[in-house]
Amino acid sequence: MLIDSYDRVVDYLRVSVTERCNFRCQYCMPEKPFSWVPKENILSFEELFEFMKIAIDEGVKKIRITGGEPLLRERLDVFIKMIYDYEPSIDLAMTTNAYLLKGTAQRLKDAGLQRINVSIDTLKPDVAMRIAQKDVLKNVLEGVNEALKVGLKVKVNMVPMYGMNADEIIDVLEYSKERGMSIRFIEYMENQYADKSISGLKSEKLLEILSAKYEFEDEGFDGSSPSHYFRMKDGYRFGIIEPYEDDFCKKCNRIRLTAEGQLIPCLYFDEAMSIAESIKKGDIKGAAAVLKEVIRTKPEKNRWGGDDAEMSSRAFYETGG
Repeated sequence: MLIDSYDRVVDYLRVSVTERCNFRCQYCMPEKPFSWVPKENILSFEELFEFMKIAIDEGVKKIRITGGEPLLRERLDVFIKMIYDYEPSIDLAMTTNAYLLKGTAQRLKDAGLQRINVSIDTLKPDVAMRIAQKDVLKNVLEGVNEALKVGLKVKVNMVPMYGMNADEIIDVLEYSKERGMSIRFIEYMENQYADKSISGLKSEKLLEILSAKYEFEDEGFDGSSPSHYFRMKDGYRFGIIEPYEDDFCKKCNRIRLTAEGQLIPCLYFDEAMSIAESIKKGDIKGAAAVLKEVIRTKPEKNRWGGDDAEMSSRAFYETGG
């Protein structure tokens, strides 16, 4: 079991298999050129899997595949099957923009993937083009439909922004609710790579908008999830992620691994330790030691809140958010 210095059990690993993405979303990396890390710098699936085995053996129970956009990396279903075959009880999930999902959903499900998170920030094609800087909405919605068809559980993420999609909060919730998909509204996380003109809605405003149409009760937090949950009268639940609040970090149970082998203790922090050299040399004990040191030095909270709050220089496209 992996326990940090604040007595939090760390049993959730988010693995970025690529920093590449086929979108250029305004809140992530709108101006990044379409380039990528040289292939020789990226850990192979076999090398990543060696670390997955160490993490699972040490107590990790949930693995989420992220990017960039993970479906840009070929043979992703093979990697997922490696993990599933090693430990079938593992909670295997993926975060994707769904643009390429229609043609891959069945293979991913057959390989052992159970759930996906998909960003649906709008249901309007022109707004989607403005956010992603690409005509994406048709492919995304078709991918979501295919995922549901093959039996994958789908959770929707939405980042509400003034002057862009704030008028669609109820529409996206209804779209998700009608299809049996849960939804989380994510407060915009300021970072130096995003469009500086973005202004995101805080939870108070979100709740004000939603309460104009729905009655719901506050259910608080659910386990180690960073989502603050609310339940409607008909039982449907939605969540709000508030990264600037202390509760966001209080029960954090996750660490992140980049495609280059950087093991990161916190979404915000730039500090990291590499497992790449140990894994490439077959030094399992060395990689396990890095894992335990990252857990030991995992911070109590991020640096977004308080009087000394900083803007993150962490590239979310490297860590999957």
